[in-house]
Amino acid sequence: MQEARTEISTLGEFGLIDLITKHIQPTNATTVLGIGDDAAVIDPMGKHIVVSTDMLVEGVHFDMSYTPLKHLGYKSVVVNLSDIYAMMATPTQITVSIAISNRYSVQAIAELYEGITEACDHYKVDLIGGDTTTSPSGLVISITAIGEVAEDKYVQRSGAKENDLICVSGTLGAAYLGLLLLEREKQVFLETKNAQPDFGNNKHILQKLLRPEARYDIVDMLQDLNITPTSMIDVSDGLSSELLHICKASNVGCMLYEDKIPTNDEAKVSAMDFNISITTCALNGGEDYELLFTISQADYEKVKDNVFITTIGYIANASAGLKLTTRGNNIHDLVAQGWNHGKVKE
Repeated sequence: MQEARTEISTLGEFGLIDLITKHIQPTNATTVLGIGDDAAVIDPMGKHIVVSTDMLVEGVHFDMSYTPLKHLGYKSVVVNLSDIYAMMATPTQITVSIAISNRYSVQAIAELYEGITEACDHYKVDLIGGDTTTSPSGLVISITAIGEVAEDKYVQRSGAKENDLICVSGTLGAAYLGLLLLEREKQVFLETKNAQPDFGNNKHILQKLLRPEARYDIVDMLQDLNITPTSMIDVSDGLSSELLHICKASNVGCMLYEDKIPTNDEAKVSAMDFNISITTCALNGGEDYELLFTISQADYEKVKDNVFITTIGYIANASAGLKLTTRGNNIHDLVAQGWNHGKVKE
């Protein structure tokens, strides 16, 4: 039996806040005071504080016609924590602010926060504050993530050096294919009466888009291997765009090898179904939330057999430019088209 819809207006702003925060309790030692006062209090305990903010806007970053609210809440946390991990830091707290239109019920917002709190539990971060307000249309989610790192141990984009190796975690391109699949099925649904979506055996690409994970395990792995990357960035806007960010910030060039770019077998099959190159998906798609980083050649032996990390190229002198060697051994300029959040590129 479907649960009755409760309008947010029946609770008011403070009633809604009480509802979605009543079970939230801080667990990190650095959280001195969480939700319930004018401001939260955190104690860095001698470490550097790392802060990052992301905003997700309905119709730009997500489409509610195929995005489960719980997944959206989870993902909204992940995309922020990924930025903290990309600094080789540990996230400890988040604040969450939302703008809500009257299309959303109390039950819908409770479902959104269920995903948010599940992500907080999984990544061991405290939700310590935020804000709620009304929106003339749609839903807006803004999250600020706070993390900590030992003094002078954070990693920037600007540290890549000539002859460093370019590495990436996981596989790339799947999230973009998940978006293509969902957009295709949405159009079929809109154009064909009573049509039901056909997602086939595409669990991986859908999960990568709708419920990604941040790669804290890679940060832990690098620390265990005693590797400090010379530069790092998370892959939210596509491999080519992120690599160009590193090269620009570090004033270097690069050589990337197409045949080294890691991709998932399911994603390869999906790319063929859409008649699109899996390399294009990896280079110019996005929202994979893997970690792209550079390391000294002296650390190569530590990662060469690691199944979670792939070496995909090297850093060159700035004069060499930004290049891609194709599977056919042709060399092209590396161009960043970037991820157009929530929209399928033509």
